Amino acid sequence: MKYYIKTFGCAANEADSERIASLYASRGFKRARSMKTADDVVINTCMIREKAENRVYGLVYNLSKEKERRRLLGKSLKIVVTGCMVGMATREKTGKMLSSIKKKMPSVDEFLPIEEVGFDFAPIRIDKKHAWVPISNGCNNFCTFCVVPFTRGREISRPYQDVLMECKELLDKKYTHITLVGQNVNCYGADLILGTENVHVLRDIEKPFFQASKHKDFQHIEFNGKSIKPTYVKHLGRLRIPTLFPELLTDICALKGLVELDFISSNPWDFSDELIETIAANKKISRHIHLPVQSGDNAMLRKMNRWYTREEYLELISKIKNQISNMTFSTDIIVGFCGETEEQFEHTFDLARTVGFSKAYVSMYSDRSMTAAHKVYTDDVPHAVKKKRWELLEEEINKTNIRNGTYR
Repeated sequence: MKYYIKTFGCAANEADSERIASLYASRGFKRARSMKTADDVVINTCMIREKAENRVYGLVYNLSKEKERRRLLGKSLKIVVTGCMVGMATREKTGKMLSSIKKKMPSVDEFLPIEEVGFDFAPIRIDKKHAWVPISNGCNNFCTFCVVPFTRGREISRPYQDVLMECKELLDKKYTHITLVGQNVNCYGADLILGTENVHVLRDIEKPFFQASKHKDFQHIEFNGKSIKPTYVKHLGRLRIPTLFPELLTDICALKGLVELDFISSNPWDFSDELIETIAANKKISRHIHLPVQSGDNAMLRKMNRWYTREEYLELISKIKNQISNMTFSTDIIVGFCGETEEQFEHTFDLARTVGFSKAYVSMYSDRSMTAAHKVYTDDVPHAVKKKRWELLEEEINKTNIRNGTYR
């Protein structure tokens, strides 16, 4: 029996697919070179944009015709859908979304929640030098445009020692490059310290959730006999969360055989001074940071529930550049978010020019059900306007960097 995995989406989805491959291998399956030779086709889905969702429906439709062709020949094809689409559907409490996608894709044999795959088996990786290592799953931030908290749930950190052990095993197998993966890696460990339900996740809580002076037990955390000092991330003048991310980076860098350590993705408001110092002190950590900005206009950022201003983002970029030489940045930008004016877009364009990003994942705003933007705002920027703004940023950032040889 053979399996084939088609992956849509981000690095987290790629890492999930490697674990799905391991699950199939444990059942005695072999990897197929294409869908045409596979007995099971697994579609790992993305829901971040409507376009990605529609590509899944199109693929399943084409596979349904292949499934019928095989049936007439007395052969079979199993279609499995997993990933963010299934995650969002199973978390939608009324059950309407799950019923809807089942009606849209009647030929699908199994809707597999990614949580059922787990970490029981070592991921099967095609690349023999670079490895994705998930350190957390989910997100607590609830940006108004984003479905991740609904597709993947609340942020859950993997045990500290499990991450270290996986990295060590990879280096023992002669891997040299590791990328740590999470929806917001800067927050890694907050739930390990405070408990999942106690992490400060809402912007409008009036009082500081975490006060170090009242939590002396959190000054050091014990993991397998090692004392670890958490970093307390400050935001808007108050202590927001404790995190173990800088310490984790330091411990991984100390492992023998590592050439480069990277991480993706990080939120600007959780990028602590300690994290900058850790990167500066460890030359094995990549001198490239993916730091999503989404917009360069303060009113848009507030609408998006992004916890920083344009000025604070630029200040962070400047601080990192001043402490770490040869640092480059990539980012995520959304154009045409609800109510975005031409002047507000110009603020984003100007910020992109000021920072000098080496790469940008520019997307046209896509209305997603269950998000706050879907409930309280109107997707009122015409598609033609969105496309024009997308093209302007693509030319300014990506195409220019490709021509100059600085695109990464």
